[in-house]
Amino acid sequence: MGSNSPTMNPLRASILIPVKNGGALLGDVLDAVLAQQAPWAFEVIVVDSGSSDGSVELARQRGVRVETITPAEFGHGRTRNLLASMARGEFLVFITQDARPASPDWLRHLVQACDAAPDVAGAFGPHRAHPEARWVTQRELDQHFAGFGSDQSVVRLEDRERFARDPGYRQWLHFFSSNNACIRRSVWERIPLPEVAFAEDQTWALRIIEAGYGKAFAPQATVFHSHDFGVWETLQRNFDEARSFQRYFGYRVQPGMLRALASGALLARRDAAWLREQPGLKGLAYLRQAFAMGLIEYARVIGQYLGTWHERLPRFVLRSVSRDERLQRAGAH
Repeated sequence: MGSNSPTMNPLRASILIPVKNGGALLGDVLDAVLAQQAPWAFEVIVVDSGSSDGSVELARQRGVRVETITPAEFGHGRTRNLLASMARGEFLVFITQDARPASPDWLRHLVQACDAAPDVAGAFGPHRAHPEARWVTQRELDQHFAGFGSDQSVVRLEDRERFARDPGYRQWLHFFSSNNACIRRSVWERIPLPEVAFAEDQTWALRIIEAGYGKAFAPQATVFHSHDFGVWETLQRNFDEARSFQRYFGYRVQPGMLRALASGALLARRDAAWLREQPGLKGLAYLRQAFAMGLIEYARVIGQYLGTWHERLPRFVLRSVSRDERLQRAGAH
């Protein structure tokens, strides 16, 4: 029987959640977290960065420890490091306010993977789309995480020559998601999460892989986490991602506009094929959804192209196209 009782020491795990205006879904996430069944003690800590929707009260009503910071103090890596500094657990488990554990064994599987070998620095689990998510979103997430296999595994940097020349191999090695991840505390104390604008999780994973640590995948530690962004939000999100990949990893996700547009066409064709498989989606309804997904896929690759070449863009364009900068400015104000 799992417990978050403070009388069971030492604490094996600390579940750490940055929050701002988590809404009703935050309650579902916390209920699923508190229902975890583990053979050792764990704690739950929330850091709220200026919620105005009652998120702080919602968490405290459930007996969860809540600390608050100002919106201007928030940073993806900085706030998670703050959470880690408050934690007492041997393993630091990070999720987000909209990532709901899919089973009461989620925590046990995630920590077990992170403790698979003494040199494992961190572990991550798959995301499954929320039940009401778009069909394409569901298929895309399923395919992405299927690429890591169906069994618990550990990867390490074993081929440095390939690592140097093959971006796909590097990306596979350093993929990590703080929406559903566990970090060994002793490693975090040596290599904290970097205070970067975006992709703090993958930047951290690249550092630990290069330092010789292992990284685990926990296929049974699933969370429900997905976003059905619209056209503009898709462009913004992919701009931020591609800009971070260029800044921190040296990747050029979309090196040219013609290639980006060709990628958009391939993705739109893929989505249309997936939609044809959806039961009951025919005729005009099918055409509407296929057209909408086509727009979203072109927004994705255009955002990637702009993010890849962000250094060439005027500052006023950067301020309008970056979703992350807009959210940070809104918090600061």
